[in-house]
Formats: sequence, C-alpha cells, structure tokens
Amino acid sequence: MIIAIDGPAGSGKSSTAKAVAQKLGFRHLDSGAFYRALTYAALESGLDPATFDELRPSAIERLGIEAWPADEGFRLYAHGRDITPELRTADVNANVSAMARVPAVRRWLLGQLRSAAKDTDLVADGRDMGTVVFPQAQLKVFLTADPAERARRRLAEHGQSAPSTEELAEETARLGSRDRIDSEREESPLRQADDAVPIDTTGVSFSDQVELIVRLARSRGAG
Repeated sequence: MIIAIDGPAGSGKSSTAKAVAQKLGFRHLDSGAFYRALTYAALESGLDPATFDELRPSAIERLGIEAWPADEGFRLYAHGRDITPELRTADVNANVSAMARVPAVRRWLLGQLRSAAKDTDLVADGRDMGTVVFPQAQLKVFLTADPAERARRRLAEHGQSAPSTEELAEETARLGSRDRIDSEREESPLRQADDAVPIDTTGVSFSDQVELIVRLARSRGAG
C-alpha cells in the first residue's frame, strides 16, 4: 500500500508522514531528502547553483546518489558515503529549490523514488507524490496550514521556538516565495491531486492529524 502526503513547505508533511508510517508499520519515504542529497553532492563537487538548470542525466548520475533502506526509512549516500546528517545545512536549505525545479533532476528522481517503493508498504511525502510519482496511491492527503503557522513550525525546527515579529515575517515571506516557485514550475508543480483528502492543520495538534490519516489509511485497507 502507498500513502502519498503532499503540501507546501512547512505544512508538516515529513514529520506527519514519518509518524503515520511508524503507527502503521510502513516505511517512510521523504522525497525532499533526495533533492537535498543531490543539492549537497552538487555543492560539494563545486557546482555553482546558478548552473543547476544545465544539469543533464549523465551529470546527475556522476553525483553518485543512492538511497539505502534503513530502520523505518531510507538513508542517502553519495559515492558510498552516508550524507544523511548533512542534508539540512544552511547551504542546502538555500539551494534545494533551485535543484528541485530542474526538469532533468525531477525526471531522474522519478525512477529512483518509484524503485524505492517496490515491494514495500510506504508513506511518501513531497509536493508531487500523489499527482506524478505515485498517482496509483491508495490514499492521497494534501496538508495545508496558515502561512504564519507554517513559518512558526519551520523556525521551531531550526531551534527558534520564540521568534521575533521580524523573524516570523521574514520566514513567512520566504515560504511564500518557495510556494510560488513550487506552484509555478512547469515540471511537476505543487498542486492537490483531484482525489486527495485536504487537511488544514492550522490549530490541529500533531497527534490529531496523525491519527486522522491513520484512520483514513485503515479505512482503505492498511493493517
């Protein structure tokens, strides 16, 4: 069984998907980690982010990115070196959007993500899981939240539990820019699948949103 959870940045996709996977005994596939791995490897190899648009399949292959099943999810490797701990550095955060909008990258990762899903029950999160990567998913969920709420969550992830008004405004604007980039790109734009269940998580506790998705999954045959 495949559960696809999509939504904009800061909507809680990854943390929710991971918790749902744990409750159901499924494997968690964080598609964003794949884009982050490519971004990290590209930066480490000296590539200028301004040239990411020029990446071709052969150059992407040379970055040596592989996903290996581990625990309840996947770890990302570059030429055999585990780079999972490096995927949320400031440099990667600043440049992952540029990598994710490259058509050749999205096409290359399509095969990688589908391969990772073979022969396993999976909860996948991203921005096009239900529309492009796993259109056959038995359950599709689209998470949303108020922009300011998403900004608070993203800052909390980075250790800023009590951000100033200015910091909150800056993060809200940054997420708005990310939303526009993700929604307006030609290749696999962020959008809600026609058969997805929309869930607005503003004011909803984390445990409640996880339980809601678990109930939906079980109503559709999850163990």
